This record gives sequence, structure tokens and C-alpha cells, in this order.
Amino acid sequence: MPCGEDWLSHPLGIVQGFFAQNGVNPDWEKKVIEYFKEKLKENNAPKWVPSLNEVPLHYLKPNSFVKFRCMIQDMFDPEFYMGVYETVNQNTKARVLHFGKYRDVAECGPQQELDLNSPRSTTLERQTFYCVPVPGESMWVKEAYVNANQARVSPSTSYTPSRHKRSYEDDEDMDLQPHKQKDQHTGARQAGCLRNDSVQCCPLNLGSVSGLQWRGEPKRLETEASTGQQLNSLNLSSPFDLNFPLPGEKGPACLVKVYEDCDCFKVNDVLEFYGILSVDPVLSILSSDERDASALLDPMECTDTAEEQRVHSPPASLVPRIHVVLAQKLQHINPLLPACLNKEESRTCKFVSSFLSELSPVRAELLGFLTHALLGDSLAAEYLILHLISTVYTRRDVLPLGKFTVNLSGCPRNSTFTEHLYRIIQHLVPASFRLQMTIENMNHLKFIPHKDYTANRLVSGLLQLPNNTSLVIDETLLEQGQLDTPGVHNVTALSNLITWQKVDYDFSYHQMEFPCSINVLITSEGRSLLPADCQIHLQPQLMPPNMEEYMNSLLSTVLPSVLNKFRIFLTLLRFLDYSISDEITKAVEDDFVEMRKNDPQSITADDLHQLLVVARFLSLSAGQTTLSRERWLRAKQLESLRRNRLQQQKCVNGNEL
Repeated sequence: MPCGEDWLSHPLGIVQGFFAQNGVNPDWEKKVIEYFKEKLKENNAPKWVPSLNEVPLHYLKPNSFVKFRCMIQDMFDPEFYMGVYETVNQNTKARVLHFGKYRDVAECGPQQELDLNSPRSTTLERQTFYCVPVPGESMWVKEAYVNANQARVSPSTSYTPSRHKRSYEDDEDMDLQPHKQKDQHTGARQAGCLRNDSVQCCPLNLGSVSGLQWRGEPKRLETEASTGQQLNSLNLSSPFDLNFPLPGEKGPACLVKVYEDCDCFKVNDVLEFYGILSVDPVLSILSSDERDASALLDPMECTDTAEEQRVHSPPASLVPRIHVVLAQKLQHINPLLPACLNKEESRTCKFVSSFLSELSPVRAELLGFLTHALLGDSLAAEYLILHLISTVYTRRDVLPLGKFTVNLSGCPRNSTFTEHLYRIIQHLVPASFRLQMTIENMNHLKFIPHKDYTANRLVSGLLQLPNNTSLVIDETLLEQGQLDTPGVHNVTALSNLITWQKVDYDFSYHQMEFPCSINVLITSEGRSLLPADCQIHLQPQLMPPNMEEYMNSLLSTVLPSVLNKFRIFLTLLRFLDYSISDEITKAVEDDFVEMRKNDPQSITADDLHQLLVVARFLSLSAGQTTLSRERWLRAKQLESLRRNRLQQQKCVNGNEL
């Protein structure tokens, strides 16, 4: 059995060892998973696994053990593959069984042929996810993961000469201009299988489960086709769309092949996959063979269009494949915290209790920091803290409980204040996006993901975001103009996101609800056009002549260690349990009745709900997991100050804010 670092550099050797010991007995698959689970439990072992998020693809060895932190952007149809296949030696007629799991291509040694009709072969099913890097992931998060990773990698030259001399952009250029690749694939090629001097490669996937038939009979080994035709059929004259939800995103997209617990995952989940990297250039050639073959089939028998094959089988050097051995759903992507916060692990509990014991000074420093960022407005800073730790903790029928959308009105219009405020938030939260609400953006940007039935994929939109993303909507940029039909639909989508914490994806013939938990902060001059749970009017105590210099100075004066405490504070408090005792519940009810008795118009049931939400996050921000009388009174005080400020501003302006 391989040992040492072989599990990182040669994981298929480990798998082969278990397969050879157990044969077709399915226990070998469980033993493989247990082996890698135990390996990752060793001290700092996950940090030694190279990550596709941090390491350029050309530095990673094909078929090595890697990890990928990502969001599931789309789920393709399940596919059949050869779980076990048999090869025959042409000279000795000796037969050998091989495993197909964790592989895209079946490799046969010299003088060996794949026996497609062997009764010992088995056909299995696997699920393919299209995964992208976490949308809006903050730069400090990326840098922290890079610094923590201890993987030893060097440029891979195992299949492409001098590949380490090219950057990501060069790799993309090679993939999008296939004529540059001709010299890399000069071996004789046969439809369905490729052969060079030592190895023969055949595709292991047999077709899509969704189709009534597979993609035709297995292709015969002796049928030849020209290399030039194969390369032309890639049809990659236009850039391949990686389908990232947000503009300007970087990083690799991956086709992730999942073998176990496929039903546990859903679109928009954030996960960390551990698995075997597949980037064989053969995949690009084999996928073109499928396009060639489908062109020859009767259209009624071919279930996949050319566009669908192009999208589902992109070049492996542009969209690598990962065959998943282990998968972990991520509660959060904050690298400063333990990955799972709800486990009763002693190390996790110790970390949480230690941080909560020093929470009070951290909160005080964060309040001061945000007060400066909000130009001296401490009340607005209080509400910004509550907003940043808010999350949907449950749903009652269709009503999401825990959402706390804040409209920060009174923002200077002709100023870079909102831009720099967003930059401050970026330094605090793990994932965020600033939506500039201009007429042009509202009319032309794609907010809602929609199904492309020709390519059989979900085309992403701006609102395809993972839970707990901070979405800052800058309404100060809105000018007079006409919203067209797409613009109206986009405004409606934003309103539904804020009110119901859901996005209705467009499947042409119907809409499908995708629940979410997105923290929405709206910055505006007057009252926002969009709904909000809470409006706080900004009252600047100072107006710096140079906003950029002021904000840069603010960031530079905060020690990195203090900034990290702010980041832990804002992530950790989302996951604390919270309850209200019967005694406090009775006191709140009595308080509500008393307020209604004094002035029936002063407070409504909605106002009481708002007070309870403010009290909840006020308690959590102080590290208290149950509501106290003191925090209830403080919540009432904050709400009174906020309402009085709005009333004063209304009187000054003579209209409603």
C-alpha cells in the first residue's frame, strides 16, 4: 500500500490498492473514503492539500489530490460511467479488472484492449455539478487562505512542455484558440479512444441519465478521424463563458463529479470538495468526438445538442474536473474561524468561549471604528452592527425571521462616501457586492438566473449569491430616467429578495423559488425606493474635504489583529443560539400593552416585531444568548432615537423620508 505523501500526489494508487485487495466487493469504496477521512484528521493535513482557489492550475499535477472552495452554480444531469471495466492482452489473452471511479478516461497498457462486452463490467451513475469560486469573496479572505496553505507545488510538466511559463490568461488563450494545441496532440487518434506508444485512453462516461438513450453505441476502436476535423469541431472561436454570477470574478470554474450523498447538495450551497484532479488534454479531444458522432446520428436519437455538449464538456485546461472523495458543506468562509461552529468539539467550544469572554471591548472598538466610517454618527453605527450580524434563522410559513435590511438615508449625493463605506464593509465581511443602482444597470444587467434549454444549463444572474453575502445597493447614483421592462423586473426581484428573502429563477415555462439569506444595505439620499426593515437617517458630525484620504487613514490606523477580531465578531455572532425566557416574554407583553394604552397610535404589531428583532441582535452583539430586561430597554431607546431623528428630518424637509 502506498504511504507517506503518496496520498497527495498519487491518490489513484491508494484507490488501486484497495480495489486490488477487495475486487468487485463494494467495500473497497467505503475503505477509500475512510482512508482519506483519517488522513485529513492528521495534524494540519488539510493545509497540505493544494487548493484550486490558491494554486494556478498549471502548478497542479494531473490526478493529484486537491481541494476546491466553491459554490454550486448549476447541477447537470446525472451520467452513466463504467464503474468496473476489463482489459484483454492481445498477445497473452490475460484479462485484468480496473476501477472507473474517480476517473474520466480508461487507460489501457501496451498490447491491451478494452473489452466493452465483458460480463464483469458494471455501469454506475454519478452526479456532475458546475461549481464556481464563491461569488464576491473578499480579498482578505483569499489572502488568509493563501497564507494558511502549506501545499508544496511546482510547475507541472507531466503532459504539457514548459506549461509553467504560461499564466492563467495564456492558458485561456491556448484553450480558446485550438490551432495552438495541434503540436500537443500529434499521436494517432481514433474515434472514441486515443492511443500513443504506451497507453490507450477511452471515455468512461456513457451518457446522460436524462436522455432516453445513451449517446450511441460505444465507438469502435478501428474507426479513424482526422485531427484537424476534431480541433475545428471544438468551435471555440468565441470565448467560453464561465458563467460567474458577478462581473469581474477571477478563478477557475470546475466540473465536480460526486459519487456519494448527491441528494444532500443543492444549487447555491457553498462547499469544500476534496478529490482527484482530472485535467487530461484527452478530455477535450474526446468531447469533440461526441460532437462528431452526434452530428452523424438521427436528430431524434441524439438527446444532446452541440451547444449542450460544448457547455457540458469544455476543455479540461479551462474547466478542470474534480472527482470528489470527500465533501464538506461550509457554514461560512471566514478563515479566521473553525470550519464548523455547531459541532460539540472541545477545540471549537474553547475558541468560541475564549472569544466571547473578551467580546465587550471588541464591540466597543468596532462601534468606534464604524462611527468614524459613518462620519461621526454613533447611532447609525449601532444599527450597522446589528445589520451586519443579522441572518435568517428560520421561516414561519413564507415569512423569513431574522432578516434586517437597513436603509441608510441622508448619504451625500455628489460624494464618494458610499463607495468608500462599501470598501470598509468589504474589509469586515467574507463576501459582498456593491450594486450601483443606475438606470442603465437596472435596464441592462441580468439579475435573475434563467434556464437555457438549448445548452441545458442555468445561466447565472447577479442575485445568484450564497447565504450571508452582504449586498450593498447604492441608490445615490440613481438619476431621472425610464425603466424598461427588464428594469422593472429587476426592481421587482430586488424587492422580493428584501421582503421575502427569495429569488424566483426563470425556467421559461415556470418560476422556481430559491430561498436565501442575503444582508441588504441600501444607501440613499432620501428614503429608498426599495422596501427596508429599518431606515436610519445619517447625521454626519464631520465632512472631510478629501473622503478617500479620510477613509484610507481610518483603515491604516486599525491594527491587523484588531481588524481580524472585528471579522470574527461579525461572523461568529450569526451562529449563536438565542432564546427569550417566559419571564421576559411576559414583561415584553406587559410593556406592549402599556405603550398601547398610553397612545394606541404609538406602536403597532409590526413595530413590536421590529423591536424584538433589534433586541435580538443587540443581545447577540453583547454576547448574550438570551434577552435581558436591560437589553430590551436599550432596544426601545435606540428605536426611539431613530424615530425621533426621522421625524425631525421630516419636519425640516417638509416631506416624508
